[in-house]
Amino acid sequence: MDTVANMLTIIRNGQMAEKETVKVPYSNFKFELAKFLEGLGFISGVEKIGKKEKRVIEISLKYDENKQGAISLIKKVSKPGRRSYSSYEELRWPKGSVLVVSTSKGLMTAEKSRKAKLGGELICLVS
Repeated sequence: MDTVANMLTIIRNGQMAEKETVKVPYSNFKFELAKFLEGLGFISGVEKIGKKEKRVIEISLKYDENKQGAISLIKKVSKPGRRSYSSYEELRWPKGSVLVVSTSKGLMTAEKSRKAKLGGELICLVS
């Protein structure tokens, strides 16, 4: 089971249902991805809740004054059955979107990854 895809689906469904917060089972990578999305301005807050085995990530979703979600598209690119890797020269992403890349230096946008000349696994596409 792809836990990152599950997290992205929970965020997408929570935003469509206009929920204020959603809870996702905890993992270090999912927490780092959520903090990264918060830094990009797609979500308004991220918090760890609970102790060890029962720990969850509470994600505060972001909306504008018309109750439109900050995220219009959130999609997993690399999947367990077909991992997607790219060198920095081959990175491509649609205009107006952010491609999140997991590099040896941590999570980066494709744009920063290209400037740093680092390739990696393509995690998700967000706009």
